[in-house]
Amino acid sequence: MIITIFGDVHGNLIALEELFAIEKSETDLFIAHGDIVNYGPWSNECVAYLDQINNLQLLKGNHENYFLNGCYDGKNEVAQAFFGYCYERYDKALNPILENYKQFFKVDNFKIQHTIFDKYIFEDTDLTNEKITENHIIGHSHQQYARTLGDYKIFNTGSLGQNRAIINQSCYLKLNTETKTIHLKNFIHNANQLINEMKVKKYPSICVDYYQSKKQL
Repeated sequence: MIITIFGDVHGNLIALEELFAIEKSETDLFIAHGDIVNYGPWSNECVAYLDQINNLQLLKGNHENYFLNGCYDGKNEVAQAFFGYCYERYDKALNPILENYKQFFKVDNFKIQHTIFDKYIFEDTDLTNEKITENHIIGHSHQQYARTLGDYKIFNTGSLGQNRAIINQSCYLKLNTETKTIHLKNFIHNANQLINEMKVKKYPSICVDYYQSKKQL
């Protein structure tokens, strides 16, 4: 079985549609590990798009929880501005869809979820004091990598819709359950189209500036 795993879409419909255009014919099962909503200008459209996909398992991220709870409890000024703008325009009729997203999904010998230990896990995050008891595929930190910790592995898909290092690079991974191999994948999407849509929809300048400040390939 070929499984395509992705997450941290963050309202980027352009990147989401491109992923399925690339991988639809090559994938038996898609798994989205959360953070479909917020930041980008198409949260509603991304939720609706994924709701129409049959061979897809959907998992919750922290931003789904923010939208369901109606509040963002972080202190970051940029993130506060994005949430305030995006949540006001989020269609609350989509709540039942988000509520049905699962917390995790196990396939082959991997546990797939948005993150572990409720932390941002980067390639160099010190996990010495954490108990790793199984293989994981996660997201959340928007950084793509493969790590080995003792007998176990952690793979991070990176972000499909909001790569914080290279804003127009979409990252994900593919798992082949027959060959037991994982390939870290990426492609380039049109981030300028997304930024222009943010301007048309009159995002706060702090939000537009955030995207425009990021590197592009």
